[in-house]
Amino acid sequence: MPTEILMPALSPTMEEGTLTKWLVKEGDTVASGDLLAEIETDKATMEFEAVDEGTIGKILVGEGSEGVKVNTPIAVLLEDGESADDIGDVSTPSQPAPEAASADASAEVAAPAVAEKPAPPAPAAASGDRIFASPLARRIAADKGLDLGQIKGSGPHGRIVKADVETASPSAKPAAAPAAEAAPAAPAPTGPSAGTVAAMYQGREYEEVKLDGMRKTIAARLTEAKQTVPHFYLRRDIRLDALMKFRSQLNKQLESRGVKLSVNDFIIKACALALQAVPDANAVWAGDKVLKLKPSDVAVAVAIEGGLFTPVLKDADMKSLSALSAEMKDLAARARDRKLAPEEYQGGTFAISNLGMFGIDNFDAVINPPHGAILAVGGGKKQPVVGDDGELTVATVMSVTLSVDHRVIDGALGAELLEQILQNLENPMVMLA
Repeated sequence: MPTEILMPALSPTMEEGTLTKWLVKEGDTVASGDLLAEIETDKATMEFEAVDEGTIGKILVGEGSEGVKVNTPIAVLLEDGESADDIGDVSTPSQPAPEAASADASAEVAAPAVAEKPAPPAPAAASGDRIFASPLARRIAADKGLDLGQIKGSGPHGRIVKADVETASPSAKPAAAPAAEAAPAAPAPTGPSAGTVAAMYQGREYEEVKLDGMRKTIAARLTEAKQTVPHFYLRRDIRLDALMKFRSQLNKQLESRGVKLSVNDFIIKACALALQAVPDANAVWAGDKVLKLKPSDVAVAVAIEGGLFTPVLKDADMKSLSALSAEMKDLAARARDRKLAPEEYQGGTFAISNLGMFGIDNFDAVINPPHGAILAVGGGKKQPVVGDDGELTVATVMSVTLSVDHRVIDGALGAELLEQILQNLENPMVMLA
């Protein structure tokens, strides 16, 4: 029986993706580890490898198809002795053709001429494991009210096929549902509909910008963050004169090695060390518990075209300033090319968002769940200050705001963390101790 190649989950949060490019064609022979396609997730374009060996019998989803759900069949793999004639019960999933696709590409993903009842989504067993069954088998099981979790598959790798469902015992029917169930809660209002908004601007010239996967994810996560995370904000002004002088001295010594430290490198190190000094603040919200991490894994926001990434510098407290600088440059460059792997931008307990280079004096950043806090960094500016001797003087001052999840970090603890960050930046030599 031919094997379906399913849309993979290339990250823990991926629910759908765009099949950007096929790297094989029908009739090609593939082995385990061969590259099959390029798939765009909500954050990056990644290569998808074959798991089994065989021949590509049929491509079900054309290049450029968007919104392809995880576990949707995208191609059919033929094993030894199988031919295209065996692809009888594998249906082509209907996917919306991309607006800019050619006529040929559109035809590849168009729905069949005769409407057919779609297969139910891939089911899961009571253990949570996915049940492998052909689309036709799932449709027949749904029509008969059979529980696929109680049917033994006779296809390759235990896959349930049409014959298994047609000969299944009536005992495979699931238990009856309770007579009465609580009605689902009404969804929270999300603002005016797309049609309502468009009607407001009828007759006015505008350009409609289609949302890609990244922008949709950013919108969803930030809406979730502002609606569900109880933010509070702590603000401090930090004097940078000692840091600027120290940085200049270090850069002169490191020039022969091609290293140039930025103020942001010092901020990363200062935050990482502060999390070690205030370990209760090195934590994330995990639904019904708080996870306190031992390493300082610090995420840093990187702006890219159409959105942003937050690559994570792991064990940042253990790394030298020059190592942090080199790693940050590498992560930022690959973020802009959308070449980061999921494990490079997921995780961490704390984030930094620096808009000082854009002339921003101060701002409030939105926490990136499940992080416990994020530091918003403004630009350093010379301004009059009162010195320790009571005399008026001029200093370079940087304004920062710490956005804190009150479920994870209380006010006094957040203040202690921010004080530690300030001390590290105003006394930069201690960060080398």
